[in-house]
Amino acid sequence: MNTKEAVLDILNDLTGEDLSDRMDENLFDTGLLDSMATVQMLLELQENTGITAPVSEFNRDEWATPNKIIEKVESLKNE
Repeated sequence: MNTKEAVLDILNDLTGEDLSDRMDENLFDTGLLDSMATVQMLLELQENTGITAPVSEFNRDEWATPNKIIEKVESLKNE
């Protein structure tokens, strides 16, 4: 499974919505992600992609849309 598929699977499970055609939608502004869902997302991303993404270093602007999340995960995988 590639990063995009992994991120969308996690987001779709957390939000209950198919976000594949809404890749630039701000998930916080729309209320699809709250703080609890964000923590769950980070934990699942760490488990499914092998990245390390501490909640203490979480920047909402960098993780606001599906595309930004994919970009951030890819950058963390390359560190």
